[in-house]
Amino acid sequence: MDEARARRDVLREFLRGRRARITPDQVGLPVAGRRRTPGLRREEVAVLAGVGVSWYTWLEQGREITVSTEVLDAIAAALLLSPPERAHLYVLAGLNAPCHGVDSGPEITPELRNLLDAWGTRPAVLRDRYWNVLAFNDTARAVFGYEGPGHNCLITYFTNPRYLALGEVWSAAAPAVVAAYRADTAPCPGDPGFESVITELRSRSPQFADLWSRHDVGPAHQAVNALRHPEVGDLYFDTTTLTLADHPDRHLVLYNPQPGHDTIERLARLQHLRLAPPA
Repeated sequence: MDEARARRDVLREFLRGRRARITPDQVGLPVAGRRRTPGLRREEVAVLAGVGVSWYTWLEQGREITVSTEVLDAIAAALLLSPPERAHLYVLAGLNAPCHGVDSGPEITPELRNLLDAWGTRPAVLRDRYWNVLAFNDTARAVFGYEGPGHNCLITYFTNPRYLALGEVWSAAAPAVVAAYRADTAPCPGDPGFESVITELRSRSPQFADLWSRHDVGPAHQAVNALRHPEVGDLYFDTTTLTLADHPDRHLVLYNPQPGHDTIERLARLQHLRLAPPA
């Protein structure tokens, strides 16, 4: 069985299952007589979604038909789908999942706070889909010079003197950083959150403006993150970005001292300096 056929089969079962769990009174429909099967009838879903009964029947049967985002949104509303279910419907129908399927908002749970702090003497940063920094541990505060809210990982990389001081390493990594950001913007064309970051950086960094104009796209992968700290000198990290399974719009960036450098010793010195009493 080819992939498209298998996806349509899963779509058929998914729609049937979602339809079966909804009672007419949940969506404001009158209940007339006994029903042989639980849930809504196909024609009721079609009416609620504003589509033809035959068309919806074909969709649920897994036939090869053309679908649009507007129609899928209407079906998702009719079936009372949650944001993850709506994104799942898109994928099964062969379309890109909606950009704003999930938005965790600004809240940082105690579990996430503990996760950041558990990284201990190594930097850890929590960011959103736009690479805005949501939270960080004390080591990240000291290493990157973060003070208060309002930081963005991409803007920091292109404007922070600590990064720019290591020109050769920075120049080698910058194209991949921009390519990864462009890949993140692809599902959300015109999204104001991405546009504001891009517009600001274009005005502040000629290097970014040049790289952005190339339209290179690449995956987010493990990369070397290096900077020159004003108190302890050059720090080299391997960075790994992890997406939180229960909050897919949030990403945990972990910085691990790179072998072959004395970053571990320099971090220990930085910690000692921060803990030392004032003279």
